[in-house]
Amino acid sequence: MKLKTLSKLGMALGLGLMLAACSGDDSSKSGDSKEVNLAYVEWDTEIASTHVVGQVLEDLGYDVTLTPLDNAIMWEAVSKGEADGMVAAWLPHTHGSQYEKYKDNLDELGENLAGAKIGLVVPSYMNVNSIEDLKNEADHTITGIEPGAGITAATEKALEEYDNLADWNLLTSSSGAMTTALSKAIDNKEEIIVTGWSPHWKFASYDLKYLEDPKGVFGGEETINTFVRKGLKEDQPDVYKVLDNFHWTSEDLESIMLEIMDGKDPKEAAKDWVTNNADKVAEWTKDIEK
Repeated sequence: MKLKTLSKLGMALGLGLMLAACSGDDSSKSGDSKEVNLAYVEWDTEIASTHVVGQVLEDLGYDVTLTPLDNAIMWEAVSKGEADGMVAAWLPHTHGSQYEKYKDNLDELGENLAGAKIGLVVPSYMNVNSIEDLKNEADHTITGIEPGAGITAATEKALEEYDNLADWNLLTSSSGAMTTALSKAIDNKEEIIVTGWSPHWKFASYDLKYLEDPKGVFGGEETINTFVRKGLKEDQPDVYKVLDNFHWTSEDLESIMLEIMDGKDPKEAAKDWVTNNADKVAEWTKDIEK
């Protein structure tokens, strides 16, 4: 009897510990939680925007983690609740396939920036204005970025859609390597064709132009959008409100990108922007009870 009683007591204690542990896990996603994880892709635009939003949340007392991920993994992480949100979704074209795959498991908060664009970009001194005009420029090579990027997929489609690009190559690398190659080519007045997007600091630093896309492979105007994990609104309502209210302009974004490109640490650039744009930050945080 004593052994049975001890056994039952042990089971009861064990069950109690398990429930306590589960309760502790739930509290980590409760409204009292101060931990926030924002995912982003390591593009210049998203480095800037994510650091700014992260800084705003940090100033509100949150313990913010910014997690750089491959594009597809970023979408998956938020859809699975492994990250709380992202402000880095380009729609309707660049991230269209990821959106269709993961949208049912995400909360969509709408655009945070309008007027974005992707396409093939060349220095203005090059005597070509349309993708259809390309012949032998830049040794039949387009300098691209990461293999998993939406613009990479669009460029691969362009190589199939445009007959004059049948024997062209797409050189994938990284966004940093692409801008380094662009800068070097411009310094030497050489031909170069890159996968480009705006907003981006390169348009403020160099005289560039998009090539016309008569087949519409790269789509028209895009927006950058915000998505969060399911349940964030209930678990962390103030974080949800800030992400829902976050909206700014290309000029705002490019000003930070230029500072980062010139060598300023992204976190310091974000801090300075938040300090110098208190009126805009106040709009993002206006619904939070102080």
